[in-house]
Amino acid sequence: MVQVRGRNGRRVRRRLRSLLATTAAVMMMTVTGGRTEAQERPRARDIGLVVGIFEPGTHNAITDVAGVRVGHVTVSDGERIQTGVTAILPHGGNPYRSRVPAAIHVGNGFGKLLGVTQVRELGELETPILLTCTLCVWKAADAMAEWMLEREGMEGVRSINPVVGETNDGRLNDIRARPITAEHVVKALESASGGPVEDGVVGAGAGTVAFGWKGGIGTSSRVLPASLGGYTVGVLVQSNFGGILQMNGAPVGRELGQYAFAQQVRRRDGGQADEQEWGSIMIVVATDAPLSDRNLERVGKRAVMGLARTGSFASNGSGDYVIAFSTAEGVRRTPGTEVRTVQDLSNDHMSALFQATVEATEEAIYNSLLRAHTVTSNGRTVEALPLRETLEILRRYGAVR
Repeated sequence: MVQVRGRNGRRVRRRLRSLLATTAAVMMMTVTGGRTEAQERPRARDIGLVVGIFEPGTHNAITDVAGVRVGHVTVSDGERIQTGVTAILPHGGNPYRSRVPAAIHVGNGFGKLLGVTQVRELGELETPILLTCTLCVWKAADAMAEWMLEREGMEGVRSINPVVGETNDGRLNDIRARPITAEHVVKALESASGGPVEDGVVGAGAGTVAFGWKGGIGTSSRVLPASLGGYTVGVLVQSNFGGILQMNGAPVGRELGQYAFAQQVRRRDGGQADEQEWGSIMIVVATDAPLSDRNLERVGKRAVMGLARTGSFASNGSGDYVIAFSTAEGVRRTPGTEVRTVQDLSNDHMSALFQATVEATEEAIYNSLLRAHTVTSNGRTVEALPLRETLEILRRYGAVR
């Protein structure tokens, strides 16, 4: 054993004790993928908060787009670790062998989204999408690459482009512990399913904070009338951003006294920036409309409009990213094909999809807040959005039916 003496030795021993404590905590973590306390809290439509004009799909979730599957793994030790992984799979096959057109739109680039340049260059996804915490992005990407390379038919593959997004959950999560493991990633990928999607404090949203309240995973969908194509748009968000919360136009954050720059506005002395300004959001948009990557980028831009409606102003420290993809069979891409004949929805028929994307994004964010419950972790407590007071405000401003 190497002995370290003196002042430096004391620092090293303290660091070692900290690492041992962190390791022990990680070994004791609970890993879940099922229902959470959010089951006791409502979604937006449960309280009459109806966004927009189009109707949602069966589950009001991204999985209403046929073939899309979602898997969550929540990682928590009940004390300092509060994080997770969320996996979004575009269809039931091998995404490398049957690629979907995709685009990434950056609203504000303060983030660590992996895979951006290749998606922008080629306009396609070749892996599932993973969401996790900031300092676990590279571990998650490595685990997904390993998982993909082990799939049948991947024996000769020598390059792969994992797409992994993140938000920083360091307030409720001991993020420097980097607790996400390959086992967590594999479980999220292999447990992914269609049907209802759990939102709130789950998966990659386990430790997030939005508008100063507990954020999380949220999802919503819209189905266009047959006269507008009958297409479905689904959105899933990992909300961890700040601003001045408004819901269907009602100034909820202002009325509750919790919003960005509140201290400076009240004191009028400059002050320090408060936590309601910070944070990021990942937005994933899926559709069965046959779209090119060019029009998917246009869809991604509209998702940011839905984000803005909730009160975000994309602060300096906010990473605001949209990943949009189409699952339509007529736009799939098979490696090695020399010439493709593809379907391509015309520009003149995009407007309804834009509106559906704005609506589903806005409602997904509300669901992430409403479904989240109060969490204490990493020495902090972040309260859930207060339901009774919020509903009173929504009623007063005519924002609920």
